[in-house]
Amino acid sequence: QPQLMESGGDSVQAGGSLRLSCAASGTTFSTYVMAWFHQAPGKEREGVAAIDNDGVINYADSVKGRFTISKNRAKNPAYLLMNNLTLEDTGMFYCASDSYAEDTLRADEYNYWGQGTQVTVVS
Repeated sequence: QPQLMESGGDSVQAGGSLRLSCAASGTTFSTYVMAWFHQAPGKEREGVAAIDNDGVINYADSVKGRFTISKNRAKNPAYLLMNNLTLEDTGMFYCASDSYAEDTLRADEYNYWGQGTQVTVVS
């Protein structure tokens, strides 16, 4: 059974940075689409960054210029570097993957999800 597990969440001051990692087991995710989703308290889960098999990257407007997604063939197939964090970035961040996604920032495109990692941005 393919599994994903996020790590790297923490409490950080506004303007700070964090790097999230997504570890995989049960299958090789190196050829899969990898994505990161954010769920703020009381809100729906939203796609923030995704990278497909061809290396094409898609970012939500809210994180362009601040977040960087990367993908490799190692045990941790996806990272999310988050710079200049704001209070609005507080919430759970989830790693998601699947063999294909038409719209890489849509949650219902993905069958494989991690449990999430908490990011708290404080002023």
